[in-house]
Amino acid sequence: MLEKLFEGAIWRSRLIVLLAVVFGLLGAIILFVVASMDIWNVAVTSFQVVTHTIPHPEHFHEDVVAGIIGAVDLYLIAVVMFIFSFGLYELFISDIDEASGKNGSKLLAIQSLDQLKDKIAKVIVMVLVVNFFQRVLHTKFSTPIEMMYFALSITALAVGLYFLGKVGKH
Repeated sequence: MLEKLFEGAIWRSRLIVLLAVVFGLLGAIILFVVASMDIWNVAVTSFQVVTHTIPHPEHFHEDVVAGIIGAVDLYLIAVVMFIFSFGLYELFISDIDEASGKNGSKLLAIQSLDQLKDKIAKVIVMVLVVNFFQRVLHTKFSTPIEMMYFALSITALAVGLYFLGKVGKH
């Protein structure tokens, strides 16, 4: 009897994962909204510059690209949070019936913790790549060796992404 009560308590304690699921989804929603507002602000500023409502800023093109890349970065982080929440729910709480129907997505199908980690790791790498390019936009190169380092870093990213795409495929 005591064993049955203890096992039941242990099993139900998995429901604490709901906190991570709910707040992970909340974090994802916040990031989606913030990224969307960032793009909206870039659009409004661009419209104002094009219509000559405000003067053309000195680094306008770089700022527009950086703003949009920054928003993409936030969207990718939001996707990480979404996949994380979805995966935790599926692994610890219950399968999501809607996901297994004809409208279900194979992208979010998660059967193991390793599979969840792999999906999150791939998106995190993409976040890092996007973040790298956002930082590079405002970098000033003054010597040929700096340009060589830049080319080598892009090559390393490309090779890394190539091999990351090969992971999990037979």
